[in-house]
Order: sequence, then structure tokens, then C-alpha cells
Amino acid sequence: MIKVRGLKKVYPSAVALRGVDMDIQDNEWLSIMGPSGSGKSTLLNILGGLDYPTEGSVSYDGKEITTMKEDELAVFRRENIGFIFQQSYLIPYLTALENVMLAQYFHSIVDEKEAAEALKRVGLSHRLHHRPSELSGGEQQRVCIARALINSPKVLLADEPTGNLDRENTRVILELLGELHSNEGFTIVLVTHDPYVAGWGKRLLTMEDGRIIKDESFHS
Repeated sequence: MIKVRGLKKVYPSAVALRGVDMDIQDNEWLSIMGPSGSGKSTLLNILGGLDYPTEGSVSYDGKEITTMKEDELAVFRRENIGFIFQQSYLIPYLTALENVMLAQYFHSIVDEKEAAEALKRVGLSHRLHHRPSELSGGEQQRVCIARALINSPKVLLADEPTGNLDRENTRVILELLGELHSNEGFTIVLVTHDPYVAGWGKRLLTMEDGRIIKDESFHS
């Protein structure tokens, strides 16, 4: 589904990626692990069309995204990719429901019932009208997952999605992602530095100094 070839990213002060090749299959849960500075978040940002590589290509079902213009990329992201970040990036003065509806707004279709259903899917039907300050860290992250799901993306890209959570809330979020992966067929690419979190995936890429140094599959 996703094909990456010869991906390099060079910044003025550092080299983040040094020639990455990989394939990601449809309905795969891929974990990417490595120390800080290994290039894993840079790789995720390029996969999501948030950044351009210096060299190389990324294609989704044969559609090359690294040559798209900014406006084309924006449409591609909106229609194909859901993002979950370590920080929730929720608008503090909007309710959980309104935060999810805001994502709909950028897709030009606002449907309150659909937004409420997305929050119900992540176990927050009783928290629709609470603002972020009234939600726990785990609940805020579940709002983020609902927001990522609202436009029916094919791929969920998660960058340290449990980095700010304790172990119990981490488990809850990972179980939720597992259900989405198993029951609804989402392709998940998750970046983490935590072996516990990485172990929930079906496949693990280990990165170091801008390169993939290990590619291993897990069988349940």
C-alpha cells in the first residue's frame, strides 16, 4: 500500500534520514522505534505529507506524494490520513464534540451526529460537552483519535501517542487502536521510544542514525 524508496532528509544542521526503503501493507500495524534523533518522527512526517524529503519517493497505492504541490498534499492528507500526536492540540475553549467537528469543517462537511458517533466509538459518549481542561489525559487522547477517524482515513499515523500518559491510560489507548486495527481494518504506523508500546504492533522497525537497522515481524 505504501512504498518508500531512497528517502533522505537533510537539514542545514543535521542529516535526519540517510536512504530509507520500506513497504507498508494494507491493514498492517507497524511500530517504529529508536532513540531521539534517529529520524523516526521525520520519517512519519514525510509519510504523512507534512514535510518533503530531500531525495526519494513515497507512494500510496501507486500515487506519488512527494512531487505533489502544497494544495494537492493538503487534499491528500485530508482524504487519506488521520494524525494522532503526543500533544493533543485540542482547542481549549471548544468541547470534545466541537473539537471533532472542527476536523469535519476542514473537510467541508459538518455533521454533529457523526461527530458524536466518533466519540462514542472511543468510549466518550458521556463527555461530549466537556472542554479539554475537564478531561483526563487519556480522555483527551481519545478525543484526538476520534478526530483522526472522523474523515474515514485509510491510514492512522501516530507519533508518540501515549508519551504523556501513565501505563494504565497507555494500555487503554493501545487497546482502542488494536480494536480499530483488527475490527475496522485501519493501517497504523506508530512511532515510539517505548518497547511496551512498540510490542503492540505486528511488525517493528528499529531506526538508528537515520537508517532502518532492523525489521522484524511478530505473530500473534
